[in-house]
Amino acid sequence: MSKTVDKVTTAGLPPGRSAGPISVLDLFTIGIGPSSSHTVGPMRAAHRFIECLGEDLWRCRSVVVELYGSLALTGKGHRTDIAILLGLSGWLPESVDPEAIPIIAGLIRSRSEVMLGGRHAVGFDESKHLAFCTGEFLPEHSNGMKFAAHSDTGVLLRQTYYSVGGGAIVCEGDQPSNSAVRNVGCEPYPFTTGRELLAIGESTGLSVAEIVAANELSHREETETSAFLDSVRDAMMRCIERGCVNGGVLPGGLNVPRRAPGLFSKLKASSKGATHPFHVMEWVSLFALAVNEENAAGGRVVTAPTNGAAGVIPAVLKFSEIFFPDPSPAKARIFLLTASAIGMLYKRNASISAAEMGCQGEVGVACSMAAAGLVAVLGGTNRQIENAAEIGMEHNLGLTCDPIGGLVQIPCIERNTMGAIKAINATMLALHGDGRHHVSLDAVIETMRQTGEDMRTKYKETSLGGLAVNVVDC
Repeated sequence: MSKTVDKVTTAGLPPGRSAGPISVLDLFTIGIGPSSSHTVGPMRAAHRFIECLGEDLWRCRSVVVELYGSLALTGKGHRTDIAILLGLSGWLPESVDPEAIPIIAGLIRSRSEVMLGGRHAVGFDESKHLAFCTGEFLPEHSNGMKFAAHSDTGVLLRQTYYSVGGGAIVCEGDQPSNSAVRNVGCEPYPFTTGRELLAIGESTGLSVAEIVAANELSHREETETSAFLDSVRDAMMRCIERGCVNGGVLPGGLNVPRRAPGLFSKLKASSKGATHPFHVMEWVSLFALAVNEENAAGGRVVTAPTNGAAGVIPAVLKFSEIFFPDPSPAKARIFLLTASAIGMLYKRNASISAAEMGCQGEVGVACSMAAAGLVAVLGGTNRQIENAAEIGMEHNLGLTCDPIGGLVQIPCIERNTMGAIKAINATMLALHGDGRHHVSLDAVIETMRQTGEDMRTKYKETSLGGLAVNVVDC
């Protein structure tokens, strides 16, 4: 198997990199855990496939789904199988109730029947209709899926999808729409590199957040973007709140206890007395723990920019609101707009998929984004923002993705706490400087891309190397 795995490449599309317009809506989406690439993306792909059947839905007698690459190797731990069942049934990550998922999946399995699009029942036996093709990789991307719908007389539709990170999907053969191309031209301040972003700021006097906000106007009204950002911020804070009170053991078989509630109780009690030197770090770590334990439990989280790294940005955002004066919705929007600008650069010039880049493409990118957002709300310059984003990634280069048991638990949950603390440290270093530094953000993004391509596939969300094989499952 290892020889097959090590030959996988990302030649072709490549789906993980974006040439079209990238919006703040592409960097933050409200969905469910535990994985944006292995849960959210496959659910969206299954949903879209059923939609593409159109009127042929009523002639369909069976659907066969094949999972390849990382989806096949760690899909069960990431609940890809359940995501496929939900998507075929007409559910989307943003609309399904996380608490109802076990009931929905249980009914499908007990009846061996799925209601396609919520309208048309067909038999579905997972042993026959859902195949985990372990050891087989599609050439375009590690997260590949093939769907086929059959009638009584033959194949109605075949489609291949790739889950390219952050919940985004690409259908093989898709072409950019004319409207998307027109939108790129309509953006007043298009940028594809950090250097271009800084140049726009210098020539216009605009901040990074203002540049992104101006570009978003080519997609929708300002009030709509503000409402979206407010909803993202609120969803992040609600996720932290839930994670601080929801106890128990995480699902999946590793018997990992949820630690956030216990830490929350201790910190509340200690806050009544003298402040401990660890005080701030403990709170930041708590916020990240709370989010990623919710994610591991399949709860409602914000993909920021992925689920595996969902705790970093909320933790740093909440840190800015608690430990600095005058928090406001406007400051939260500045934070998220600035962070999204950095995320756009990674998505355009490298990838945010752990199956392509390892965890440097998830926690590393989230750390870089969070550092930039924090500098912005603390009054830093555009050059200090770029510097902080660069520092945030530079010290995550080479970070592998090697989840034990294919679950987004160990080392993923604690890794988010480290990413959040690193983002704050990067902010501090950048604010102590004037923005001048030796390594540019563009250089570190290109280095991340090259490192991800050189990284052996067993360290890229396959659970075939690293901690996943050197630690005995509990």
